[in-house]
Amino acid sequence: MTNSTTSNPCHRTILIVEDDREIREAMQELLELEGYQVATACNGQEAIDLLRSTETQPRLVLLDMMMPVMDGMGFLNILTNDTILAAIPVYIHSANNDFSNVKGARGLLRKPASYEAIIKLVESYCD
Repeated sequence: MTNSTTSNPCHRTILIVEDDREIREAMQELLELEGYQVATACNGQEAIDLLRSTETQPRLVLLDMMMPVMDGMGFLNILTNDTILAAIPVYIHSANNDFSNVKGARGLLRKPASYEAIIKLVESYCD
């Protein structure tokens, strides 16, 4: 997990759940340059473990669906059935359109997402 400092980190924290290291690191760098605090996870299980071990929950989760260990569907199933974690908004980040109506997801951010699309989405939850 990597964090950057901001004046109000609890309102500007994002969790990126992505198994592709290059995509994960690029999104993390982009958001940190914009002043967001970013946590990352390589798969759904790592993300659930992170969420359950931290006091301050992220304002938004950007979730890949195709990952090893625990995929995005497994993550969403656990998240939506957890009374504490269920309120965290999740956007699926995928090249596939078939996930837009998945239970527990607020919407779909298509890969490859533009800089502007990522920032616009994050701003709507964090600013």
